[in-house]
Amino acid sequence: MRQDARTPARPRSRRPQISLLPRADSKPRKRPKQARAQVTVEALFEAFVRIWQRDGWDKLTTRAVALEAGVAVGTLYEYFPNKLALYSGYVRYCIESLMAAVQAAAVDPEGLSWQARIHRMLQILCGLEKLPRVWLNADMYLLEPLVAEPKHQRRAHEELLGLWRRVLAACEDLPHPPSPQAIETLHLSVWGGRRYAIVVGLSPEETRRWAQGLEQQCFAYLESPQSAEPAQASRRMRL
Repeated sequence: MRQDARTPARPRSRRPQISLLPRADSKPRKRPKQARAQVTVEALFEAFVRIWQRDGWDKLTTRAVALEAGVAVGTLYEYFPNKLALYSGYVRYCIESLMAAVQAAAVDPEGLSWQARIHRMLQILCGLEKLPRVWLNADMYLLEPLVAEPKHQRRAHEELLGLWRRVLAACEDLPHPPSPQAIETLHLSVWGGRRYAIVVGLSPEETRRWAQGLEQQCFAYLESPQSAEPAQASRRMRL
């Protein structure tokens, strides 16, 4: 077909063509079950983070991680076929570590006020309380499309939403039980804010101020009739 002389040829884009579909080999092969295996995988995660922070993603290799961790390369490959799978396993480890820390700090203790439980949870979820081996950074979110499908994002959403439910269920002195919609609003506000704070690179002081303001908003919302179950809100309005 002849090109119309009046219509200039469209130049080809020089931007790299990056697939947004997760790679088939980007999943861990198995999860550690025995205590010794868990220690081994945690050592791999520690080495993984050290090398990433020191040398950058492009220079990170599975062989370098195994060497730094003092683990045989073959042992690493039993769990992770490549560095993307190692990254995927590490993200899952971070989420589970955050949830376990919130459970221990804000759900399990007895005798805490509801404000203390929410405060403890937000200190962890907003990143003010540092956890061992948990390092969330902007580059991690840029790599997400290579390992996470929508169903994985939904799974993390449901797990963190369940964490909010457990914390609020432990708050026996709340002014009123929050509605499911209110709980989801709180979760999305906090976790969405944390992700964006990481992406834009807030400083520690900026993060502290953001978390402080967010905590005040959470307190005010939980105290307001708008957060209550519809029947509870109607009764409070009549009173």
